[in-house]
Amino acid sequence: MAGEIELKYLTVDKKVVNDPTSQAEWSAKKLVWVPHEIQGFCAASVKSEKGDEVTVELQDSGKRVIVHLDDIQRMNPPKFNKVEDMAELTCLNEASVLFNLKDRYYSGLIYTYSGLFCVVVNPYKKLPIYTEKVVELYKGKKRHEVPPHIFAVTDAAYMSMLQDREDQSILCTGESGAGKTENTKKVIQYLAYVACSARGAKTSTITVQSLQGELETQLLQANPILEAFGNAKTVKNDNSSRFGKFIRINFDTSGFIAGASIETYLLEKARVVRQAPTERTFHIFYQALQGTTSQQKKEYLFEASNMYTYLSGGHIPLPGVDDSVEFASTVDAMRIMGMNDDDIASVMKIVSACLLFGNMTFKQERNSDQATLPDNTVAQKVCRLLGLNVTDFTKALLRPKIKVGRDYVHKAQTKDQVEFSTQALGKALYERNFKWIVSRINRSLDRSKRQGASFIGILDIAGFEIFLMNSFEQLCINYTNEKLQQLFNHTMFILEQEEYRKEGIVWKFIDFGLDLQPCIDLIEKPMGILALLDEECWFPKATDKTLVDKLMTQHSNHFKFCKPDIREKADFQVIHYAGKVDYCAKNWLLKNMDPLNENVIQLMQNSSDPFIVNIWRDATIVGMGATMSNDTAFGSRTRKGMFRTVSQTYKEQLSKLMVTLRNTNPNFVRCIIPNHEKKAGKIDSLLVLDQLRCNGVLEGIRICRQGFPNRIVFQEFRQRYELLTPNVIPKGFMDGRKAVENMILALELDPNLYRIGQSKIFFRAGVLAHLEEERDLKLTEIIVLFQAQCRGMLARRNYQKRLQQLSAIRIIQRNCLAYLKLRNWPWWRLFTKVKPLLQVTRQDEEMHAKEDELKKTKDKLEKQEQDLTELERKQQQLVEEKNILAEQLQAEAELSAEAEEMRVRLAAKKQELEEILHDLEARIEEEEERNQILMNEKKKQTLNVQDLEEQLEEEEQARQKLQLEKVTADAKIKKLEEDVAVIEDSYAKTSKEKKTLEDRLHEVSNHLAEEEEKAKSLSKLKVKHESQLQNLDDKLRREGKTRTDLEKLRRKLEAEISDLREQIAELKQQIHELQAQLARREEELNIALARCDEETAAKIATQKALREIENQLQETQEDLESEKEARNKAEKHKRDLSEELEALKSELEDSLDTTAAQQELRNKRESELNHLKKTVEQESHTHEVQISEMRQKHGGIVDHLNDQLDAIKRAKATIDKTKQAMEAENIDMANEIKTLGAAKQESERKRKVLESQNQEYNIRVSELDRVKVELQDRLGKVSNELENVTVQLEEAEQKAAHFSKSSSSLEAQLSDIQESLSEETRLKLGLSSKLRQAEEDRENLQDQLDEEEEARKGLEKQVNSLNSHIGDLKKKCEEDNALIDNLEDGKKKMGKDMEALTGRMEEVQAHNDKLEKSKKRLQAEVDDLVVNLDSEKARLTSLEKRQRKFDQTLNEEKAQKERLMQEKEAAEKELRDRETKIFSLTRELDEMQDSMADIERNYKVQKSELEDLMSSKDDVGKNVHELEKAKRALDTQVGEMRAQLEELEDELQATEDAKLRLEVNMQAAKTNYERELQSKEEQNEEKRRAILRQLREMEAELEDERRQRTAAVNAKKKLEADIHDLGGQLEMASKVKEDSLRQLKKLQAQMKEYMHDLDEAKQGKDDMAHLAKENERKNKSLEAEVMQLQEELASAQRACKHAQSERDELAEELNSNSSNRNMLADEKRRLEQRIQALEEDLEDEQNTCELLADKERKLSAQVDQMSAELSAERSSAHRSENARIMLERQNKELKAKLQELESSAKTRSKAVISQLESKIANLEEQLENESKERHVASKASRRLEKKLKEMVIQAEDERRHADQYKEQVDKVNARVKGLKRQLDEAEEEVSRANAGKRKLQRELDDQMEANESLSREINQLKNKLRRGDTSRTSRAYSRRMAADKDAGSGGTDSPDASLADEEDD
Repeated sequence: MAGEIELKYLTVDKKVVNDPTSQAEWSAKKLVWVPHEIQGFCAASVKSEKGDEVTVELQDSGKRVIVHLDDIQRMNPPKFNKVEDMAELTCLNEASVLFNLKDRYYSGLIYTYSGLFCVVVNPYKKLPIYTEKVVELYKGKKRHEVPPHIFAVTDAAYMSMLQDREDQSILCTGESGAGKTENTKKVIQYLAYVACSARGAKTSTITVQSLQGELETQLLQANPILEAFGNAKTVKNDNSSRFGKFIRINFDTSGFIAGASIETYLLEKARVVRQAPTERTFHIFYQALQGTTSQQKKEYLFEASNMYTYLSGGHIPLPGVDDSVEFASTVDAMRIMGMNDDDIASVMKIVSACLLFGNMTFKQERNSDQATLPDNTVAQKVCRLLGLNVTDFTKALLRPKIKVGRDYVHKAQTKDQVEFSTQALGKALYERNFKWIVSRINRSLDRSKRQGASFIGILDIAGFEIFLMNSFEQLCINYTNEKLQQLFNHTMFILEQEEYRKEGIVWKFIDFGLDLQPCIDLIEKPMGILALLDEECWFPKATDKTLVDKLMTQHSNHFKFCKPDIREKADFQVIHYAGKVDYCAKNWLLKNMDPLNENVIQLMQNSSDPFIVNIWRDATIVGMGATMSNDTAFGSRTRKGMFRTVSQTYKEQLSKLMVTLRNTNPNFVRCIIPNHEKKAGKIDSLLVLDQLRCNGVLEGIRICRQGFPNRIVFQEFRQRYELLTPNVIPKGFMDGRKAVENMILALELDPNLYRIGQSKIFFRAGVLAHLEEERDLKLTEIIVLFQAQCRGMLARRNYQKRLQQLSAIRIIQRNCLAYLKLRNWPWWRLFTKVKPLLQVTRQDEEMHAKEDELKKTKDKLEKQEQDLTELERKQQQLVEEKNILAEQLQAEAELSAEAEEMRVRLAAKKQELEEILHDLEARIEEEEERNQILMNEKKKQTLNVQDLEEQLEEEEQARQKLQLEKVTADAKIKKLEEDVAVIEDSYAKTSKEKKTLEDRLHEVSNHLAEEEEKAKSLSKLKVKHESQLQNLDDKLRREGKTRTDLEKLRRKLEAEISDLREQIAELKQQIHELQAQLARREEELNIALARCDEETAAKIATQKALREIENQLQETQEDLESEKEARNKAEKHKRDLSEELEALKSELEDSLDTTAAQQELRNKRESELNHLKKTVEQESHTHEVQISEMRQKHGGIVDHLNDQLDAIKRAKATIDKTKQAMEAENIDMANEIKTLGAAKQESERKRKVLESQNQEYNIRVSELDRVKVELQDRLGKVSNELENVTVQLEEAEQKAAHFSKSSSSLEAQLSDIQESLSEETRLKLGLSSKLRQAEEDRENLQDQLDEEEEARKGLEKQVNSLNSHIGDLKKKCEEDNALIDNLEDGKKKMGKDMEALTGRMEEVQAHNDKLEKSKKRLQAEVDDLVVNLDSEKARLTSLEKRQRKFDQTLNEEKAQKERLMQEKEAAEKELRDRETKIFSLTRELDEMQDSMADIERNYKVQKSELEDLMSSKDDVGKNVHELEKAKRALDTQVGEMRAQLEELEDELQATEDAKLRLEVNMQAAKTNYERELQSKEEQNEEKRRAILRQLREMEAELEDERRQRTAAVNAKKKLEADIHDLGGQLEMASKVKEDSLRQLKKLQAQMKEYMHDLDEAKQGKDDMAHLAKENERKNKSLEAEVMQLQEELASAQRACKHAQSERDELAEELNSNSSNRNMLADEKRRLEQRIQALEEDLEDEQNTCELLADKERKLSAQVDQMSAELSAERSSAHRSENARIMLERQNKELKAKLQELESSAKTRSKAVISQLESKIANLEEQLENESKERHVASKASRRLEKKLKEMVIQAEDERRHADQYKEQVDKVNARVKGLKRQLDEAEEEVSRANAGKRKLQRELDDQMEANESLSREINQLKNKLRRGDTSRTSRAYSRRMAADKDAGSGGTDSPDASLADEEDD
């Protein structure tokens, strides 16, 4: 089970990866990667393509986006998901790499291969993949057999080391928090397990002693020590390594670990003194503070973490880490590494001292720049820890000695300077301690007895860093990563191309490591960034600004160096392989020099602690003197060799590391941090992409794309892609290569996309994805057919199933029929009733019941068990709490006991300190006497120092003489080397002539004709060779002479060197004697200073004793107060007794007639009362006596303490005087020691230089001897070969007659030979030039010698082959001696031709050199023109983009215009429709009005007729029926007409109103719109015409520029042919001129800077004076306030004393009147109340006094602060004044130097001018021609610039026009919105009209209902009339008519009133 869990985080589930659904989805959707702002890249499917733009649909959101074609990256098929090696991806791009890493990370797979890389993503959680089972799984396995893991990389390195005997290295890089340190630990864990597994079973018990012997255990235990001292908490990582390390593990021949060593790089020591918020310093500080015991804290002087200034955040705990436990493990590891307790204690002391450096508080003196140390308690602690003298230490910090000329002076240090010095000391001390720990670990790991055969190196170093602002440390780290990336590129393609070579693929070698070389050269080469930084460090007045200016002037044309933008804060930019990095050069000079206080370092080198002396023994420092001006040449020479800068040491370390890595087989591990929140399972895509770029993973992918990254074995390719070529491979066996070739031919792939090797087929990136797509299409076809078959089979199976179901249904039906038949059968009923009564049926029920009971009992039992376990847990918890409480109780008891012991110890210390004070007073007198003795000895030492300086000057003169002799010897050696070159040329000639002879003999062997003619020619050839041999012998004799001369010169140099060594030995003896004397004097000084320290310590002790006595005095005062309280209690008791006495007296007076017994009782009580009075009086008297005695004692003690204080102050004054004198003497002695040490170091350096020169001379002489011997050997071989040739020729003379007919063919061969000879001469010239270059370039001398050695071996091989060839010639010479004479003549002609050709070749070579120089210069110009062309192209593209944008806006304007026109047309159409509707309505209204008038007329007529009828009574009965008919018709007509009339009137009124409003609004809108539209159209037309005109002009100008550019290019090509002759001479002259101008500009710039600094200093001085005045004014006001407060305090004290005196007087009166206490009891109570009130007042006064004292203290603190600020301001003003004076002095010195330089330049330039005058005459004409050409070119460039400016102006005009267009568009939109609003209002009005219309409709409906009711009434009336009630109807009718008349007169025409009346009736 455990194994499955481990494999879960290592292997991929192939079923998930090879899911066919995902494969089908990928092929169907055409998935690609598109850029995303947050996720980096996201998946999308392609929907459409249009030119360069592609429309895609995002898979996550479904949103459609238009993307440029170049931004799309192809997606790999799902087959490649979670691939273990990303080099196998067929689509190698950033998106695929990122997706693969994310996919694996989300599945818990943190390791992934990327070619040679192993990429590791930090999981931020514990994974079970580092157990012993996993180690066994990876042990001895190959890389492809197991999943990716750091163990696989380590095992591959280990096995390769054992098998190939080749050193290995593992390079772990990455950001902080990416897991570099953890992976390094896992590598060491794996190697320790594998390399000691054979011996691990032998050890049974493990102790510390046994662990010390086990090298593997020590190797694992070295890591906790390095983590404690070198790791810290950062924002990104809780355990971040703040240094780089290279762990070298040596192995013996059997594969076991034989030793190890660790090298460290760039410790971040600045973290000791300051940390960022939420960060910690190195772990050891917190571990030591938390983990040490109280005794250790006392020993190491540790305090609480919040008491240290250097711990910025106090104690910051780490989650899940206990610092005390970590400290114990660190100490155990140190013991395992062999460190004893003394070493550990020394290390802890240094840790404590580093923290205490920050607690030293310095202040500035009020009237000077001098800093002071008011309280030296912390300094005493530091000196005790480091074994230093306190006075010397403080003096070295506050007033260090520096050398000015030949004298040493004390320099006043300001507060800032001293604080900087202490910080630098703390950092340097911690760094030295760290280096000692590393060296101690290396000493423990180094086993000299077990010699290592090979090693594995593990490099753990920070990866490439790109911050917002980068400093010196980032440059060093990035420089390292450039070198490592170059190593990777070189290694990667060497292996890649080795693979191609093995597979037999033709491939041209590419070294991609050269791509990074320009950036590396920019940093490390001479005049590079680091070289210029070192150069600036030597100049005393150099600043960071001067460094940046130098870099800009030197590298402004370098394509890897850029100037930053003006808005950016960076000083310069460097283009690395990972991107452009901004660098800020602030404090680079200080970081590079790393200056220290050399006075303190000398103290540490002479410390009483041997550990401190050991770590500072080899200190070569940059002191304060290095930053001062070097006044004398002597001072500069002695200073120059004192130290190496940080960049130099780091560059040397890096070069050694790279040499080591190049000699190994590297393995690369790249660690990646997934997010900054330290959350598991979360990936920040952009962050990971940046790291992939910085780690070089994407760079490796770039290199992979150049070759064939995808490769498949033949069998796998055939198995996977055979279905694409179904009939190509026949059945049966076929070779894999042949089968693959047939398949490739059938697939018709481009031959450039693949290569077929021996066992694999190689593809370029992307080819396999195409094959996968075709395979998917093929598979879909096959699967569709397969699915059709499957569906058919399933349908048939379903059919069979249905048939079976039918048969089953029939069977069920039959059974049901049988049941229906049996249902009424009696026997069946009997059977069904009897069956339940049987016992068999009850058993099941009983079983179920039993099972239920069993379940219940089980549940109860489980509950009881749970309760029992819960109770047991609670009991255990209570027991633990009880134990904890017991331990706490015991700890409290121990603490109380320790406190009691501390009190006893302090009391004893007090007595000891009092005794020491007396001893110190006696010692001071003795020290004064010794001081005088030391003064005398100091004078003697000064005389000795002067003598030594004179001797050093003599030594300097002797050194200069030796230097001159060295120069002469170098000249002689150069001559000898030239002679050697001549000899080698002659040897080359002879060897070439030998080759030509052999070729001729080989060619003649088939064509010789006549032996006699051949014999004659051979005899002539023999004579010639003998003459050549004689010439060679002469050359050998001359060579012998030169060798003897060299031997003489060497002996002479050896004699001189021996003399120098004797002189150096004598000087060493003198220096040793002087050092011994100085050591004695320093010991005496140290003893005296130690006594002074003891005296100061005694003084501090007495002050402490004084404070203790004052505390005792306070205690006595408290006792006095307690006594007063007791006295008050006694008084109260006394009053009570007196009251009782009075009561008794009254009782006695009442009972005078009592018995005698009562009388006796009374007498007894009176006696008791008298006794009590006496006792009270005695107690009061004793209390008064005690109070007077205490007062006397207090006064005596105070007087005694004042006397002691006065004596101590006097003693302190005398001690300070002696201390200052001793410090001055000590400083003088230290300066003398320093000068002697410097002289010693200079002499040592000279001796080393001479020895190195002597060694070089010896090496050269030995090389010349070797070359001479080789030449002699070669000459002997050549002579032997010539003899052999002569013998062969003599033999060939006999057969020469047979080959006389082949001369014609030999002439053709002669021409071929001439061509080969010309090629050989060219080769000879090339070799000779290479040889000269090799002699000039000393750095590459050894490599070229190796090449010459290889060439020599090649020549020897050729000689051997020629010898064998000559043996063949012997056989053929018998047939080939015919045409020797002709060949001899041809040879002579050929020799003449050869001489002519060599001359021509030399001329051509010189001409070629000139052409090459001119070509380089012109190439640079071409590059500049190309850059300009690119910039012009970029501008053109930007203009084109602007044009496209403008066209787009124009199209939008047109579209908006068309839309507005459409809206206008729609509005006009709607208006027309409404107008037509209004016209139709008006027409209908008129018609209705006419009809209404007709109806009213008819109505009136009919009404009149009706009245007439009603008036005629006779005819009523006749015409009733007719009248009713007429009435009904008229009523209906009247109702209808009235309703219609009202509706039409309302509609008419509404439509008229709407019509009027619409007409007004539409007319106004129409006029406004037409006016605005017309103006806008006019403006658009004008703008369009202007833009078209501008476009035509721009196109014409662009065309002109193109023509001019082509013309300029053609002219440039013509000029190149004319200029190349002038280039070299002009460059020489321009270089001389530029050097002089550069020097002049530098001096002028320095002068300007000095003047600017002087002005700033003056201004600062004025500001400081103003501030000082303000501070003085504030100080005076504060002093006045202090005086006022002091007066108030004095008055309060006087009032307090007055109150105390009154209290004393009252107490005396109370004592005197004790006898009259009975009478004055009431008065006494009153007085006691008054006393209490006075005491309360006294307490109030005391409180006010305390408040006033606090105010006084605060005010005094403010006064001190203001005085400190005032002194600081004064010191800064004084410092600025001093700086101004120094600048003026330096200005004068620079002027003098400038004059000297000008004079020296004039003297030097005379000789140069005399040589160059002849050249200048020729160059002036060339300059004139070139100036003319440049003038023409400048004119052309000016024209181009003018055109460019015009284009820019036009572009700005276009932008303004576009802005105007936008404003107009906004206005038009606003107007359109207004019109829309108006339309909306009109629509609202129409809606209101419709609402009114609906209201009228409702009223019409109501009227219709009323009409219906009327019709009903009429029907009723008709019925009544039919019944004959005529009279009643007539009356009713008459009333109704009368009502109608009344209604008509009232203005109502409605029939309702009449109907209502009728209803009433």
